[in-house]
Parts: sequence; C-alpha cells; structure tokens
Amino acid sequence: MYPSDHLRFLFYRGVQEREVMATPVGLESPRTFVSRKNRSKNILTRIRHGQVTGHGMKRGTQMPEALLLERDKQARWQGIPILLRRLYDNSRPNSDMSQIHNVVKEMSSLLSMEAMSFVTEDRKTSQESTYPNTYTFDLFGGVDLLVEVLMRPTLTTQKDTPKMSDDLVKDCLSVLYNCCICTDGITKSLASRDDFIMFLFTLTSNKKTFLQTATLIEDILGVRKEMIQLEDIPNLANLVQSFNQQQLANFCRILSVTISEPDVGADDKHTLLARNAQQKANACPSRAEVNQVTLLNIPGFIERLCKLATRKVSEATGTATFLQDLEDWHAWLDNALVLDALMQMATEEAEQSSTESSDESSLTASPLGHRLPQSMKIVHEIMYKVEVLYVLCVMLMGRQRNQVHRMLAEFKLIPGLNNLFDKLIWRKHTSNHVLHAQNQNCDCSPEISFKIQFLRLLQSFSDHHENKYLLLNNQELNELSAISLKANIPEVEALVNTDRNLVCDGKKGLLTRLISVMKKEPADSSFRFWQARAVESFLRGATSYADQVFLLKRGLLEHILYCIIDSGCKSRDVLQSYFDLLGELMKFNLDAFKRFNKYVNTEEKFQMFLNQINSSLVDSNMLVRCIVLSLDRFESQTDDMKVVEMLSECLLLSYMARVENRLLFLFRLVNIINVQTLTQENVSCLNTSLVILMLARRRGKLPFYLGAFREKEYADKYPGFLLNNFHHLLRFWQHHYLNKDKDSTCLENSSCIPFTYWKETVSVLLTAERSSACAIASYIDEAYMDLDRDFLEV
Repeated sequence: MYPSDHLRFLFYRGVQEREVMATPVGLESPRTFVSRKNRSKNILTRIRHGQVTGHGMKRGTQMPEALLLERDKQARWQGIPILLRRLYDNSRPNSDMSQIHNVVKEMSSLLSMEAMSFVTEDRKTSQESTYPNTYTFDLFGGVDLLVEVLMRPTLTTQKDTPKMSDDLVKDCLSVLYNCCICTDGITKSLASRDDFIMFLFTLTSNKKTFLQTATLIEDILGVRKEMIQLEDIPNLANLVQSFNQQQLANFCRILSVTISEPDVGADDKHTLLARNAQQKANACPSRAEVNQVTLLNIPGFIERLCKLATRKVSEATGTATFLQDLEDWHAWLDNALVLDALMQMATEEAEQSSTESSDESSLTASPLGHRLPQSMKIVHEIMYKVEVLYVLCVMLMGRQRNQVHRMLAEFKLIPGLNNLFDKLIWRKHTSNHVLHAQNQNCDCSPEISFKIQFLRLLQSFSDHHENKYLLLNNQELNELSAISLKANIPEVEALVNTDRNLVCDGKKGLLTRLISVMKKEPADSSFRFWQARAVESFLRGATSYADQVFLLKRGLLEHILYCIIDSGCKSRDVLQSYFDLLGELMKFNLDAFKRFNKYVNTEEKFQMFLNQINSSLVDSNMLVRCIVLSLDRFESQTDDMKVVEMLSECLLLSYMARVENRLLFLFRLVNIINVQTLTQENVSCLNTSLVILMLARRRGKLPFYLGAFREKEYADKYPGFLLNNFHHLLRFWQHHYLNKDKDSTCLENSSCIPFTYWKETVSVLLTAERSSACAIASYIDEAYMDLDRDFLEV
C-alpha cells in the first residue's frame, strides 16, 4: 500500500491547485477557506476536523469530483474515490438500491484481486506486501460508508424504505472482508464496534448471506481484545435452532472464539505464580465459561453437534450450494487447500466412475452439472467436523464437564466416531506433514487438523472420568471383567456402572482401533504425541490392573519401548508422552515389569533407555515416579516369590533400588525448578521429589535423605542452595495445593498415597523447629539460611 506521507502529499498538492477552481458542496468558499489562519491547508486535517466537530467536510468523497478525477490517474487511485463519492450520493434514504449495488460491484472487483493476492502469497503481512486499492478505499472512508449502508435499514424509522437485496448485502460483506484480509487495522476498527458485531449476528439468520456474514464475524472476533458475551446476541437460541447442519458447523468457527480462554494454547508455559494471581484476581467465572453455559442452555445444541460429528459423508447435504458459495466467496478459507482441490476438480471429474451409489450421486450435482469427486466430499465434511469437535472438546474441559459428559454419552458420540474411524478419521496415513510441538498453532491441512482434534477430544473425554469405558465394545468390557476375575480382584465401579447400550459396537472399540493405528504410525509422525496422550488418559486416575493388562495384551508396552529406544525419535514432546504413558502402564504391575525386562534384555539397551530418561528429567519424571512407587510396593510383598524373583532380575528395579541412584534423581529434580519457573508442565518434578521423600519418611529414612542434601551442597561448594530452594518450593506447594478450589485427588490417585500424608509430610519438612531431624531448617547453617524470603518475589 502507499505510504501515508506520499498520499498526504498528493492530497495537499491537489488541494492547492484546485482550491480556487471549485467549491465543495456544503463547505466554505475558497476565499473563506484561504483567509482563516487557524484552519490547516491540509485537506486531511480538514476532514479530521469535520469528523470531530460534525461540521464541514467529514469524508474525502466530499471533495469536488473534478479534483478527484484530475488527481486520480497521477495518484493511482483506480477511480475508488469517485466510486465512493457516487456511493455516498446514492446511499441516502429512499435511494435507488440498484445504483448502490452497481457501485459496490465495481469496487468489489478492484479489491478482490488484492485479497486473492494476499491469500495466494502465503498470507504475507501488510508490511511485506502492498495493497494500494484497499488503502485508498479505507482512507477515503469506504469502510465506514459500507457499514452505514448495511446498517441503515435497521436505524431508520421510516416505512416503505427500499429493501437491500441479498446480493447487495453479500457484495458489501465481501468488500469488507477483502479489506480485513489485507489490512489488520480495518479488522480491529470493526472489532471495536459492538453495534456492528451484533448487527452481523442478525444477518446470519438469512441463509443466502450466512456464509459471508459468518466469515466476517469470525475474523472480527479473532482480533477483538474483549470477548463478546453470547447472551447479548438477540434471540441467540432461536437463531442457532434455525440453522441447518451446514450452517451450524460453520457457526462453530465463531463459537470457538467465544468459548476458549485467551492464550489457552500456551497455557503450559505460563508460570503457576502468574496463573494463581490471575485466578485470584478473576474469582468470577470468565466470559468464556459464561458463554459455555449459554450454549448448554440452548435446547438441542449438544445433540446436534453430536449428529454433525458422527454423520457419514454420504449423509452430507447442501454440497452443491457450498461449492457455489465458494465460487462467490473465495476468501472464506484460511488456506489454499480446498481451492487447490477445486482446481483439480475439473480434471478429476472426467475420471470419476459413473457407478456411484444413488445416495451419493444425488448430493454431488455441481452448478456445471458434474459430479463432485469423493475426495472433495470428504474434505468438505472433514472441515466441518474439525470445528464441531473443537467446540465439544472445549466444552468437555469446562466447569460444566459432567453435564457435557452425560449428554455426549446419551447422544452416542463415541460409538458414532468409532463407526467413522476407518472410513473417515484414519482412512489413510497422511504423509509429508510438519512435526508440530504440543501447543504450536499451525495451518495444517483439514485432514491433519481433524485427526489431532479427534485425538484431543478422546483425551478430554477419558481423562479422570468413569465414562472412559464407552471407548470399548461389549466384548472388550467382558474381557476386562475376565481379567479381574482371573486376578481375583474386584471390578472397578466405573466398569460395573457402564451403560452397555452406549458403548461402541462393531468388532473393535475406539480405544483398540486407536492402538492399532498408533503401532503403524511413522516414527516422526506428529500424531504420536496426541495418540499417546489419548491412550494415557484412559489409564489416568486410580490405577486399574485390568485396564493395564488389557493394553499389555495388545503389545502396547513393547511398542512404547521400541519408540523410546529403537525408533530414533528426537521429538521431546513425543518422548514425554511415551514416558508418561509407560509410567501409567507399568505402575504397580508385575506383568508390565516382566515384559519390560524381556524387551530391555541387554545392558546396551538399558543404558540407551536410561540416557533417554536422563536427557530431560522434566519429560521423564512421571516415569521415574512410577518406578519408585512400584519398587516401594514390591519391596513390601517379599512373601511372594514372583515378586522376589522380579526384584532381582529386572534391571530397572535393581537400578532404582540403589539409594545412590534415587538420591541423584532427587537432587536433579529439586535443582531444575524454582518457584518463579514453575509451570503446569514442570510442577510434576516437585511432586515426584515429594513422592521420593514421602516413601523415605514411611521407612524412617527422611533424616538420611535430608543429610544427603547437605552433603551434596558442601561437595558442590554451594551450601544451602538446594535446601533453601526446596523449602521455597514446598511453601509454594502448600499455597497452591491447599487452595480450597484445588482438586488434589489426582495426586492421591496417581500415587496411591492419601492426600493427608502429602500434607503431613510437607508440614514436617517445613517445621521451624531446628531440633527436628525431619525439618529442612535443621540442615541449613544459619549463615546460609534464606527461608523467610517471600516466595512470591520474582
């Protein structure tokens, strides 16, 4: 776009040349203008003055047409100011709408090419590319004028005012969206207008203008600083209920912005200090949480989303209309993937078989009379399902989680997804995709996004919830019961209470299908992280022997060890997910340790495994915790010869049984974190160090471990460093985990140690009595003591 200084210069010079030749309508005479010293000669300043005071010239289109015509060619305005002047002159009440539409169409052709250029040039920022037409359009007040044109029918009290046609509304929205694509400032300006945003929501009730309206709303809300309240939208429930399935799926793109907490993608990187302070400052439910409740209160909303998420491709309707809209509204997409697919459509159509089933062919008639390729239908459906699954996933993680869970179970979301698994969700391996970090935002293809969103939904659905057994079918549930019976242990209550009418059908349940796919996934696939997280969530909570054996029988442990030791995987995120999954799979399970020992059967393999653990203890500390806990339990079962045999044969248990190795882990765990750097991701290191010390306390060895800390500090010539840091960490632990709103059951379930014992141990360690052999303060010389410093200091 033109630099502002250049354009202002052209304005100024043009005004000087034409001041004495013409008098703008409604303005002072040239003589009066020249004689008044306190008025700037710069025409832009006069426009600003008019906008502020309400008197005089308020927009550039009020400049004389002769002046605009003369300056147009040299300034390269492409006739835009003249078009805007015509639009302004024709946009008064009772104006001829056809004249307005003609002007808008002319402007649309000028601006749409720049928008298309922006999209096809990998969405360069406005600083990297120039969009002179858009800049000129905005500079001469085009954006505000179009908003006025759109909203005028709602602001007038006159009767029998001309009605805007749907095509005119669509073209106005198209021009505004093209401007937003090229200039962030325009989007932010529109985002600040609550009246316009609410007006746009009313336009979504019109099916003919829905797609353009929804797309513009999505872009505007994406840059808005303050989240809107859905309950402020007029007749929201009736509006949503009036949407067809295609519209509802698109509307989910808007909803995703209104129900997601800000910066949720980088949540793990925020320090716990900052998060706790934010939660304390915002004790009331956030706007996102209020919006989630608003949606839940819309009758049939969740049920319709479940139907959208689970419908088959052949059941998709309105495909032809969708493609026609794409032709009119090419900028709807966030990437060029579907545009590329449409470009290929012409060649693919000729190759299509004429033997398609009748139910599909009835949906594939395009405006040109050709059938839509199956691949395009699938991409079309997948794009919708990504948005729907995202909304469901966010709702599952909110405060109303249990209510959402009941509804998803009732409407059979999981069985429906299971039926789609082979043909749609994982119909093929997607190749050549970039390896993404855990929370990295990316412009993935719809198919990749769909797979990741599906896995995130499974993770949220299973995590610490009794409904997790809906991921199995009846035969697999019977298998779990048989495992418990054979081991002579009671079935878990959640399994007994599972409604078998709501579980998966078919030969395999969704969890089993996921494991099968997981074992075939390429070593460097970014899906591995999400797959492991989804399976791990099934095991979270109170440890279930039957659940572990169910997965062990499917070769999951051997596959994880292959990925950690033999696959050459370098991704820290993927390795962390496998360490966490391995820990949940092996915890307290003698069979799992046997399988581990059988796979890691050489010193070389064992050293490779240890190297992976030690290379990043933040990633592997949950596995270290599992091994320590399991070792402690096995050592209390020495009357069982199988346990005694495993304790002597297993390389992993033998390694952890040596106290010097446990101390090395403990020292490192305390050393790699401090209060100011604690995040949701690394706070587990603090809890793992506590587990080691709680087990030591049970055996009366806590003073020995604290003495070892002191010896380590003096050996490193840094007395007081570890113990002072650990003392501050434990004070924060009390502040964080003893909060009345904090759910501590996860600590209790994962360790099988009562939370009361966690609290007691922390209190004992923080005792101020220096005479106590179990108090940290007893092991720090007074000269190096720094226990009174406020741990909230940064």
